[in-house]
Order: sequence, then C-alpha cells, then structure tokens
Amino acid sequence: MATFVKLDHLRKQYSPPDGPYAVGPKEGVNLEILEGEIFSLLGPNGAGKTTIISMMSGLLTPTAGDVVLGGFSITKQPLDVKKQIGVVPQDLALYPNLSARQNLNLFGTLYGLSGKNLSKRTDEVLEFIDLKDRANDKISEYSGGMKRRVNIGVGLMHRPKMLFLDEPTVAIDPQSRRNILDTVKELNQQGMTVLYTTHYMEEAQELSNRIGIIDHGQIIALGTLDELVKTVGEYDVIRLTLPEPPALVVERLGAIPNIQRAETTDGEVRLIARDGRQQLPEAIRIINEAGLALHGVEIEEPNLEAVFLQLTGRALRD
Repeated sequence: MATFVKLDHLRKQYSPPDGPYAVGPKEGVNLEILEGEIFSLLGPNGAGKTTIISMMSGLLTPTAGDVVLGGFSITKQPLDVKKQIGVVPQDLALYPNLSARQNLNLFGTLYGLSGKNLSKRTDEVLEFIDLKDRANDKISEYSGGMKRRVNIGVGLMHRPKMLFLDEPTVAIDPQSRRNILDTVKELNQQGMTVLYTTHYMEEAQELSNRIGIIDHGQIIALGTLDELVKTVGEYDVIRLTLPEPPALVVERLGAIPNIQRAETTDGEVRLIARDGRQQLPEAIRIINEAGLALHGVEIEEPNLEAVFLQLTGRALRD
C-alpha cells in the first residue's frame, strides 16, 4: 500500500506559566499511515495523542515539521487537507435540539453541499448509520450509541478519503459499540483510511492493520499486532483481583524473579511475567502471607496489553 499520510519531524512546543514542554522529541515525530489501512494510535492519558491528531487535522499549528496528507501539506495547503478528512471527536459535536437530519444538513452545508446533492447525501448517511427511521427525532431524545452514530455521520457527509475517530465508543452500551466497530470495518472495506484512538485494547486488536504506541510525545512502538506481540516474547499478564492491596505487597510481587513489572488499576494487580503459570504460586503465597483476600486470578498469554504495559508501565486507561 502507498503512503497516504506522512508526519515529518512533527513537534509542538507549549510555553505555559509553569514551564515549557513539548509534544514530540527534539527531532520531531516521524510516522507514515498507509492508504486504505486502519491505524490505531494508543497511549496513556497525556501521552500526546490529541495534540498529534489536532496538528494532523489542522486544528493546531505545529511548532516544527509538517503533515503531508494525500499529497497536500497541512502547513501550506490546509484547506486541501481538510477536504480529504472527516474528524469525529470524542466529545459529541452535535446540536441537541435539532434532529439527526437537521444536523447532517447543517454540517453538509458547511462542507459546501446544497440542494438535491445535500438531500441525497443526507439520506445516504442516515441509511448507512441505520437511523433513517429516527431521522426527524431530536438528538436530545437519542441514546448515547445513537448520538455516536450521528457524530460519525457528520464526519462522512463530504465523502472524505480518511476518517479520524477519537475514542468513538466511550460510554455506550455493548450493542452500540459493536455497531460502531462494524461501521468502521465497512468504511475501511470501501477503501477509506482510518486513524483510530481508543482506551479499549480489544478494539485495537480487532480493527487495526497496524498500531502505534505513543508515550511522552514519542512513538515508542509501531507495527502489526503480531509484530508487537513478538516483542514481549514469553511474557504473560497475570491479573489478580485484589481490592486495595498495600503498596508493600505490590512491591513484593514485583520483586518475584521473572516478574518484570507489577502495577495496580481498577481493583486488580497486573503482573508482567515470564512464564506466568510458574510465577503464580509465589504470588499467591505473598498475598496469603499478607492476610489479603484474593478474589480472582487470570493469566493471559502475550497480547497487546502486555506490550503496552511493558513499554509504558501504565494501563491504557491511566
């Protein structure tokens, strides 16, 4: 596949009152996204994902470097770039007192559509997001999943070549989530290039042709799922359901030979371990010795989460 997007030494320097900081290393971020692929960009909160996406879409001016998308430079030809992309933000960009049809018509007009072309495209998008039967209901009357689908529909009105999806499945029910994932797959099958961010590791595993992991403004890993998983080799993830474990216990668990890392999140302790089943008895002994109640144990073979934890030291939702 040919390169569709190229980040060339991209960097953003901020100078707030509490001291300057930058997104991107001194030499900038370099990255290529291929035409027709689903590329997932993963990183902990504050890693720089939003800043990079904002620079790619022209919402934020780079301090240095450039983005070339579809042959156009974001710094020199921003309007040409914006014509080729649809941006679906994490926060809903909809008017709640307007209907789905009215929202799509409004944004379609902003994209330069009018008359029969506008009406036809609105009907096509409503059909695609499966909301034609609720087209005239106000957005305020929709469920969270339906609102998310309209949010995606807005980004599709001008038939972009690339879609930016920033955590499109946040706070919705499983059925709506499945609908959105299937929509992303269908768009990609139609030839659309997709940049996808998510806090759900399983979504990235299911959707992505390639995955980039970003931390502290730098791309620290890049490749297919199989390529990334191979980097952790024989490391497993041991999940111990252990509400509020003392820090000393977590420290002791992390000191077990062949345990590379121990971290707590959402009522569980996660251990990155070489041959997890061999290390589990010692972990249970330490927990019992501390008089703690272990509510559950799960061992996962090498996967994307193990890669992420090993590289960043944090869970994706942190």
